[in-house]
This record gives sequence, structure tokens and C-alpha cells, in this order.
Amino acid sequence: MTDLGELNRSTPGAADPVKALLHRHHDLCQRAVDPLEIAAGLEAHGITDRTAARFRHRDVFSLAEELYARVPRDTDPPPPAPPTTRRAETLHGSARFLLPLLPGALCAATVIALRQTHGETRLYAAAAGTLAVTLALRAALRRGPLSTPGRTTRPATTSWTCWLIGYALLGDGLLHAAITGGPDGLPNGTAEGHWPLAVAPVLALTLACAPAAWTTHLFTTHARRRLGSSRGLEDFSASVRPVLLGTFILFLGALAALLAVTSALLDEPSALPGTLALGALLFLARLLTVHGFSHAPKVILTITVPAQAAALTTVLAARLPGCAALSTPVETLTTTWSSAAVPTFTCGAAALVLLIHASRKLSRASAHVSTEQPR
Repeated sequence: MTDLGELNRSTPGAADPVKALLHRHHDLCQRAVDPLEIAAGLEAHGITDRTAARFRHRDVFSLAEELYARVPRDTDPPPPAPPTTRRAETLHGSARFLLPLLPGALCAATVIALRQTHGETRLYAAAAGTLAVTLALRAALRRGPLSTPGRTTRPATTSWTCWLIGYALLGDGLLHAAITGGPDGLPNGTAEGHWPLAVAPVLALTLACAPAAWTTHLFTTHARRRLGSSRGLEDFSASVRPVLLGTFILFLGALAALLAVTSALLDEPSALPGTLALGALLFLARLLTVHGFSHAPKVILTITVPAQAAALTTVLAARLPGCAALSTPVETLTTTWSSAAVPTFTCGAAALVLLIHASRKLSRASAHVSTEQPR
């Protein structure tokens, strides 16, 4: 806002009003690879199409083109890359888009191992599979469309995500057991135990890493293309919002299809509402983080996890003398709907907030240029 205030105090009658702007944003103009990055950078500093008119331009894009043209550059084209380098880049690019398949594949292998083992061997298989899937997820999030170059995922955000996935696996079974007087034992790795596991939703979520990466790439590519063809910030925003909504719906459709398949193969209830709500929350949180908006996902996840934990805590605390009323809200909700109502409502409300936030933030031109600091 300070930069915008300085622009509003500039004198439109100056002989060369763009020169002062070029001096003020010289670093941005020098490192930009095309006028589009300058336009996005100017928008991030609060410069609108109306402000561009004070510099004798119809919009920010036109102003950015003049700024880009005024910065001296080396006009010699770069030497062509050798064939071996081009082949290596092609293989590297293919690997980045195949890497998101790895978490789902390893999770499927772990589920098969759990179905084929018993006793102590099953415990070892679960531990090894969890470690393998975790490492695969970390690799998928560090490279490719879901990566965040120049930024690192905060430990708190990672912890909240692990809780949400853990609740999808164990939470509904524990809540149902707690309401009915249990649990009478520890999880035994099956859906028939005292503390049943919901494996199908977790398997579907890990398999959904691939469509999440591919739809994110489609959205980013389309937004970048629209950035080049738009002739105004409002025009760009209006064209990107439907693409964002379409990307979101496409991912949810892929997740629903994967959940239907995994539920049928594992002969488990699909838990469709809760799984879709959790998938939507995690997808939007990652999409915002990829584009540099990590604060809102952190805050939303920080609120969602305690809400789920409170549901379990109140049911267990109701067993204390004189505290029976504590479980009334959760028991009423689960009786009216099911145990899946807790993750459905908590994750669904959180995902709705992030969707509204994403429609505002990701429709800005400045969201689609590389940045080093989270916003």
C-alpha cells in the first residue's frame, strides 16, 4: 500500500512518468523473463489498471510491456541445448509427473501386505508401509506440480495433515466405539476389530496424489496462458475463477472414482462425504501453498484438527462422574447422521473457507509468478 500511495502522489503531467516507476521497480523489471512477470509484480504492489492510466497506459499489461522494453538486455539468443541435455530434461520432466503415482502404489502394496499377514508380522508390515508411504509423499511434495520452490512446509502444517489422515483411518471407528461404551481393545489392522480401521479412504487419498498433481499443473498452465492473452487485471481474474472451480471439481470427481474402486475392492463402506471433504481441504491447502499463500491453510488446519480432537475428547470425558452432558452434541450429531458426520462437517467447513479464499487469491496475476516468500 505504501508503493501505491507513492504512485498516487506522482505527477501525471511529468515529461516521462514511466521513468520514475522504472527506477522504483528496477530490480523487478531487470530479472523478469517477460512482461507478464512485471505485470504480476506491479499488481502485487497495489498497481491497478486505473493507476496505469496515470502513466498514460490503458492497463497494467501495457505498462509492463513498456517497462520491459526499457530495460537493457542481452539480445543474443541462448545457445541450443545439446541433445543429451534435452533428453535428460525430458526424462526428468516425465519422472516428476510419474512421481505422484508412487504414494498410492506403496499404500496399495501395504494394504495387500496387511491382508496377507497376521500377528507380529502384520505390525512390522504396517510400520514399514507407513514409512515408505510417508517418504513417497514427501518426495512427491518436493518435486513436480505440488512442490513449493524456495519455501518449506512448516512442521505444524505437516503434523495437522498427519492427524487428519490418521483420523480418516482410525477416528470414525474410535468415535463409534467410544459412544457405544468401548473400545474394548487396540486396533488389530482389520475393519472387524474392536477399533475398526477405514483403509479404503486412506488408500483413495494416497492414490489421489496423482490427480492432485496433474490438475494443479493444468490450472497453473492455463492461468499462465490466460495471463499472456488477457488485457487487464479484471479480465484475467474473471477468466481464471471458472478454471479454478473446474480444477477443484475435476479433482473431487477423480477422488470419488478412486474411493468407489478402493471401497469395492476392500469391501468397506465408502465414507464418501467425509473423504471428499478431507480431500477437498488438503487439495485446496496444497494449491494455495504452491502459489505462495501458506498462512490461510495453516490457520484453517490449526482450527480443524482441535475441532475433531474435541469431538473425541468430549465423548471420552463424558464417562467421568457428572460430565455426561459433555457428549450430548456429538452423540446427537452421530445419531442423526453417522460417525462420519464429524470429519464431514469439520473438513467440509474448512474446505469451503479455503475455496472462497482461493477464488480471491488465485485469481490475481501476482499469484502465478515465482516468489520466494509465503503470503
